[in-house]
Amino acid sequence: MQRLFSTFANGWPGAGLLIQRLLIGSVLLQQAIVCLLGASACPVIVPRAVGAVAGAFLLVGLWTPVAGALVAIASGWILWSYSGNPVVTVTLAVLGGTLAIIGPGAWSIDARLFGRRHIEASKL
Repeated sequence: MQRLFSTFANGWPGAGLLIQRLLIGSVLLQQAIVCLLGASACPVIVPRAVGAVAGAFLLVGLWTPVAGALVAIASGWILWSYSGNPVVTVTLAVLGGTLAIIGPGAWSIDARLFGRRHIEASKL
């Protein structure tokens, strides 16, 4: 799994990745909830559900490259099958693709599970 990540950015770049993950995840979950509650006509429920699951993974920073790719694919599916305003859908697809490429950042579960660890020499 380490090969999926180039680095785990920390500092300001890590904060930017955290904000990006939180934004994408919350928008995807909000869209799925609106779709499931039937507040509006929702002709594409399967990609919305896939996007919601991927958004939940992005919120916590787990399997970020896979979740980002799923966001890009689900958003492309929604864009292809729905004739509404494409701005949000295209934005989500692009941001999901960038997260799939860049990775989750230092403030994520991926960084805790798959990040590099420092090996300290024992003091004898």
